Formats: sequence, structure tokens, C-alpha cells
Amino acid sequence: MLFGAWVAGLALLGLGFHTYLQERDHPNRHLAQINATHDTSEIVLRYNRAGHYVVPGSIHDHPVVFMLDTGASTVALSQELAHTLKLPLRPGGRVHTANGVVDAWSTRIDSLTLGPFQVRNIRALVLPNMPGDQVLLGMTVLKRFDMVQQGQTLTLRQPHGG
Repeated sequence: MLFGAWVAGLALLGLGFHTYLQERDHPNRHLAQINATHDTSEIVLRYNRAGHYVVPGSIHDHPVVFMLDTGASTVALSQELAHTLKLPLRPGGRVHTANGVVDAWSTRIDSLTLGPFQVRNIRALVLPNMPGDQVLLGMTVLKRFDMVQQGQTLTLRQPHGG
């Protein structure tokens, strides 16, 4: 019986540690703080341990994780994710990224959801060697919001109809 108690205790400790790591790396996975008035909606995001704002969302109703990137001019996603989403690919030319100049594909996203917000008809780039499954959310989307950074939080505010 003592052995069973130790196993249960270790399992609970492991679960607690896993939850701690999830919260540290992706603190916005449950968008609990959504404020809405008659003319605006907003979400308040906390940055993760790396100093990035990551938030759950979807592209064409497929769940994704966005990393907000004010230094990116457009939305960027991996070629693998583009194939999963069945996005049409057109030659996009050479683009400058944080990792240098790369050949990219151009595509268009019909519907993107970020928390309570839905954005339609977005130009995006598909980067063939982009690692991971996060989608970089650049200024083609972020310019549609009022953004206020204060301390460890970023508030995205969108007027209704915006």
C-alpha cells in the first residue's frame, strides 16, 4: 500500500510539473480574459518564458498556435501546415527572414480566428524550411487591432466590424 501511495504521489507531482511547464511555455492557451463592450472586443495576452506572445487560434477551422510577430510584414507558416490545410501555393519569390533570404510560396487564407476575433482574406507566405508548427502572425493581421503592451501583457483590441 505504501508503494501505491508513492506511485500516486509521483504521478501527481509529474502532472503538476507538466501543467507548470505548459503554463510557462503557453500561458494564453485558455483565453480567459475577454472583455467586450458595444463597440470593441479585446483579449489580454501574457508573454511566455521566451518573451513571445503565443495564442491559440485556427485557420480554416483547423486549430493552430499563433506567435505574434510585429517584425513580420505578413503571416508565415510552414509548408507542412500549408499542405495539411490544403492551401493553394503560388510562387512567392525570395523573402528576407530572420534566418536569411529564402524562396517562398504565396497563398491566401480565407478565414483566420484569433480568440474571439475572425479575420478574412489574408495574404500569407509559406516557408519551405520553417521549423515547428507555430504560425507567425505578422502585420497584415496585427494592423487590424489596437495593441497596447504594458508590463508582461499585450492587449489586442478590435472595434466591432473591424
